[in-house]
Amino acid sequence: MAKLKRKKTRLGSYKFTSVLFSITLSLLMMGLFGVIAIQAKKLTSIIRENIEVQVFLNKEIEKSNIDKLIGQMRKKPYVLQKEEVPVLKFTSKDEAAEVFLEEVGEDFTKFLDDNPLRDSFTFSINEEFQTPEEIDKIVAEIEGIPGVFEVTYMQDVVSSINENLLKVGIVLGALILILLVTVVILISNTIKLALFSQRFLIRSMQLVGATKGFIRRPFLWRAFLYGALAGVFASGIIFTLLEYGKNFIEGLQLLYDIELLAMLFGTLILLGALMSWLSTYRSINKYLNMSLDELY
Repeated sequence: MAKLKRKKTRLGSYKFTSVLFSITLSLLMMGLFGVIAIQAKKLTSIIRENIEVQVFLNKEIEKSNIDKLIGQMRKKPYVLQKEEVPVLKFTSKDEAAEVFLEEVGEDFTKFLDDNPLRDSFTFSINEEFQTPEEIDKIVAEIEGIPGVFEVTYMQDVVSSINENLLKVGIVLGALILILLVTVVILISNTIKLALFSQRFLIRSMQLVGATKGFIRRPFLWRAFLYGALAGVFASGIIFTLLEYGKNFIEGLQLLYDIELLAMLFGTLILLGALMSWLSTYRSINKYLNMSLDELY
């Protein structure tokens, strides 16, 4: 008769594929939602960058004073900078007249002796200053500068954006919280099922005098490793989907934020490792404190 070989079960080992797949899937759901939040934030920043403040100057102001005023404005912390260069555009009254002629198609200089338009400059405001209160302070500050005639901006658009952002933020926050709880439950149940088959091995180790710390150690180490590995896989899948999507979705590249994506991927790896470790710790303690009758 052929001898039946019984496979030796190693302490701390459980089905690698099923556990890794479940944790990866849970983290993937969390990561995709994180990508949506990042892209929504990036889209909001792009919209805000296109909201301009327009400063009209007095007609009698001299060219030297205009240059001095623009130089002062470039140093203001609320003026948006791109690649460390302030985004500030000056438009003379003659250039404004040319733009008016192109848009309206009527040359007012034929029946007016003087150009009624004014020299002006426009700039965008840094995102951290784009609240109604801060913008009102900025407008009041600029209007108090000698040589400034009037300051205008799209007040209704700014208020609308801020109100919608608050609503979207509340909804996104609630959904992320619900998703986080769901992911924690999924990972916890996956670990519990994986450890269920080793409950008698844990009891056997206790009977031969092994301490709780000795029994926990291989389980916790393996759980931490699996969780981190699942985070790497989930991050890799998300990155691949984003790279693939750039070829088919026009403008998707504009919504990229490398720093936030890197933070998201790091969070997924850390979250996977910690949640897997904590779930394993709770499950191991449960089996360590069970009586023999409860194990059955």
